[in-house]
Amino acid sequence: MKLVVAGTGYVGLVAGVCFAEMGHDVTCVDVDENKVRLMESGVSPIYEAGLEELMKKNNAAGRLHYTTDYKSAYRNPDAIFIGVGTPEQPDGSANLNYIATVCREIAENVEQDCLVVVKSTVPVGTNDRVEQFIKDFLIRKELHIEVASNPEFLAQGSAVHDTLHAARIIIGTESVQAEEKLRKIYEPFQLPIVAMNRRSAEMTKYACNDFLALKISYMNDIANLCEKMGADIEKVAEGMSYDARIGANFLKAGIGYGGSCFPKDTKALKFQANQVGYHLRTVEAAVDVNTEQKIRLFKKASDRLITFEHLKVAVLGLAFKPGTDDLREAPSLDNVKLLLDNGADIYAYDPVAAENFRKKYPEGTHGKGTITYVKNPEDALQDATICFIFTEWKEVKAIAPETYSQKMRTPLVYDGRNVYAKADMEKAGVEYYSIGR
Repeated sequence: MKLVVAGTGYVGLVAGVCFAEMGHDVTCVDVDENKVRLMESGVSPIYEAGLEELMKKNNAAGRLHYTTDYKSAYRNPDAIFIGVGTPEQPDGSANLNYIATVCREIAENVEQDCLVVVKSTVPVGTNDRVEQFIKDFLIRKELHIEVASNPEFLAQGSAVHDTLHAARIIIGTESVQAEEKLRKIYEPFQLPIVAMNRRSAEMTKYACNDFLALKISYMNDIANLCEKMGADIEKVAEGMSYDARIGANFLKAGIGYGGSCFPKDTKALKFQANQVGYHLRTVEAAVDVNTEQKIRLFKKASDRLITFEHLKVAVLGLAFKPGTDDLREAPSLDNVKLLLDNGADIYAYDPVAAENFRKKYPEGTHGKGTITYVKNPEDALQDATICFIFTEWKEVKAIAPETYSQKMRTPLVYDGRNVYAKADMEKAGVEYYSIGR
């Protein structure tokens, strides 16, 4: 089929590339000309395992195209997938301005009957409004434009695999015809399809993400209690994992969740519940626990040290998790700000996300502190008084416990990802603090 994907971020670009891989003719639309030229050359604007290889393969096969010319792109496709951002607003609600812009462009340029499919995460009921919005601005009133919901369930760092090998595909439609078209589009994927109405599909996305966020926050809450009661959260998690009712995933304690989905989606569902007069207590608890968890190690270190002023502080890992350069809601952001405000001289290492972090914090002085970016962990650790581990990159895991005691002025390590065994660090002479142990 002839498909158009609006937006080339994590959702849109990955979807477009995977549709092309399945044999569809795909045009990806973006407003950024430089980004389009980059993608045409086979270079991905985001760091995602396996994405560039598939881009080059399908570019060469003639199935994948990129353009800023939305007028031509929206003229006569079989379906248009919307994958633009819905960023969080100050009150926790989702900003739908990008969705509205694309919808108006579609309405003013489409020349044949078309299915518009919203992949972006949107509040429950948005697709109803999207369909009406398109009809309001439709130039050719005789056309039949229907809107469907098709939320994504990919994780950054494994987005291509998650799309091609999804546990299920959720489609929300209001007609048999729309459902049949979506089933035909996804037929080459040979994956289970769960069909429902649009509002149920929209809610399924939030329900899944918020459940996983709640699971993480629950484990972090239990981890904090473990510290006070002499239990080991990793042993507790192992014991829990054998229970089929609980499962083994999302039981790892740490310094909170980040990324583009969990923080935004928990706040968005909390906002939606408040709008209809419902108090969503479980999700609110997850948000509160996560907010406090992010800076738990900083608070521990503050109790241990008199001051951070003029101390060399090693920061290992900046991305919110390994395998991505995404910094959205990364715990490193909260902690680096606090460290700089308290006069620390930060030496930061991340194998992928350093350049993105540099855009937020250019190298040099910020308030009372400074930040310097280094190319390897050893340079960050050399003569450092304290080290924070925020991301469990393989390059960080590969550092031997002895390296901390050999390189650091004071081998004081605060590990937010429980990378090391406590016994190994203590044996190496490292004063070591982790989560829930």
